[in-house]
Amino acid sequence: MRIDWRYGFLAVLVLALAVAPASSQRGPLVIQAQDELPDEETPGVVPQQQEAAPQFQKQVVFFRTNEEPGTIIVHTSERFLYLVLGNNRALRYGVGVGRDGFTWMGLHKITRKAEWPDWRPPPEMIERQPYLPRFMAGGPGNPLGARALYIGTTIYRIHGTNQPHTIGHAVSSGCFRMVNNDVIDLFDRVPVGTRVIVKHAPTM
Repeated sequence: MRIDWRYGFLAVLVLALAVAPASSQRGPLVIQAQDELPDEETPGVVPQQQEAAPQFQKQVVFFRTNEEPGTIIVHTSERFLYLVLGNNRALRYGVGVGRDGFTWMGLHKITRKAEWPDWRPPPEMIERQPYLPRFMAGGPGNPLGARALYIGTTIYRIHGTNQPHTIGHAVSSGCFRMVNNDVIDLFDRVPVGTRVIVKHAPTM
């Protein structure tokens, strides 16, 4: 009995697809999961890790800009906040930024600063996470971390975090989070009235 070669080829193809590694079929999903973390605050958790991943740790870098020294520039797509030093240099900090749908751009100023700020989750966050407390006093387990710099008249802040592992990811509801050591450093360097520029370049 002669078997048509086309049936043999089809059987081999089906077998190859069945034994293909699952990771090769789900590659894009893994990449997305590494960048965008779940919308989940952890009030009360005191971080053991105090530093961001090496690529997001504070450092002086070359940075060409026409903005005045002392200006804060946030590049959300890069996951970095720059404090302009002048002479084509800036102090660069890693940050956690807004998730998809919570990114924004604009020009504002720092209107208030607070040490160990209290936390009042907005109604939209409580709707998504109804188990959250309605108020939490400042402290090491507070999601706002050690310091907060309030941006203009918006609801957004540059603040610390009790989740250092989220630095470099798209995780927030529009605020910019830093490890506590970094936000304390920035807090001490900039006064109320500091110019804040938020930029967002679309990813390809």
